[in-house]
Amino acid sequence: MIFNPIVMDNWSRKPYFEHYLNNVRCTYSMTANIDITHLLAEIKNKVVKLYPALIHMITTVVNRHTEFRTCLNAEGRLGYWDSLSPSFTIFHDDDKTFSSIWTLYGEDFNDFYSRYLDDMRKYGSVKQFIAKTNEPANTFPISGIPWVSFTGFNLNVYNEGTYLLPIFTIGKYFQHDGKILLPLSGQFHHAVCDGYHASLLYNELQIRADTCTKWLSNN
Repeated sequence: MIFNPIVMDNWSRKPYFEHYLNNVRCTYSMTANIDITHLLAEIKNKVVKLYPALIHMITTVVNRHTEFRTCLNAEGRLGYWDSLSPSFTIFHDDDKTFSSIWTLYGEDFNDFYSRYLDDMRKYGSVKQFIAKTNEPANTFPISGIPWVSFTGFNLNVYNEGTYLLPIFTIGKYFQHDGKILLPLSGQFHHAVCDGYHASLLYNELQIRADTCTKWLSNN
């Protein structure tokens, strides 16, 4: 993993970053429904789990845009990672708690899915907040609330307001007008990305879902 420092004076986003980090520190949430009708049919046909398919889909789109990989590193230096891997939550049905696991990302879904299944075998039953340790710095969080089809979801992160990476929450899919729709909420920091960038992400996620036959593979 490589962290690329940003030279502020050469960065076109400098005035926006300084305003939304120093003057009016601002994050925002956006929730949209992704049509997963074709995706759901394909994963059922190929006997693939939906959750890792969605995780891979989100991570692939995130990695296509520098805005979603921009953050402050451990030393407080602004820059962007070459690539991000997902850190995701899993639910323990017996005691209703959850744990966090990360899986190394790769654009090839087959390889990623194998690593996901391996991580689940090793850490899926570990009853700790951090089930898989040694999480690298270049991860971003994904979680799910599969019990409700929410129309909006907002995270209130009470820190210094300097966490710049996106945070995603997946809701329960539902049927509407003959389609199967999945609510997906994203939390973004206005210092590094605007509504335009978030809109690109959701539009590209829909394209990714529509073209899932090209990147899904059987295991």
